[in-house]
Amino acid sequence: CTRKVRPFAAMIAGILIASLSWLILAVCDLSVQINATLKLGPWELPVQGLPVYAVAALFVLAVGEMVQSPRYYEYVSRLAPPGQQGTFMGYSFLPIAIGFVVAGKIGGRLVDYFGEVVHRPNRLWYVIAGIGVATTLLMWVYDKVAKPADAPGDGSSRT
Repeated sequence: CTRKVRPFAAMIAGILIASLSWLILAVCDLSVQINATLKLGPWELPVQGLPVYAVAALFVLAVGEMVQSPRYYEYVSRLAPPGQQGTFMGYSFLPIAIGFVVAGKIGGRLVDYFGEVVHRPNRLWYVIAGIGVATTLLMWVYDKVAKPADAPGDGSSRT
């Protein structure tokens, strides 16, 4: 569905969609749950305590990932010189590794502050969404200001 969109624009859109998914957890009543029995032919599947808005947030997050992820790897592969695509694809996991390290430190502090100090745990999702929106804005600025117009991964061929 994003084939006709420049890779960088699709990356920005996917990051924004994923970032906004956390606002569902911030503003919705997470005590709303599904308690039902699903009938699947001769079988019955009891569903107890399924948090509706948490599932909705994960769904929106997944849509953002589906928009962003394939175009990200396409963008990285186009940046690579001929014969270096494998090396560049390996480097494409570097932001994920950095995020893993940084998120652990930030997340623990956010949970402690909003859960133990302020006693408003839902507010930490505003911070997480804010980080994602700031990332989106920085990507947009990079796309408009810092990135050369004829960069190999700019998607000008719109493939």
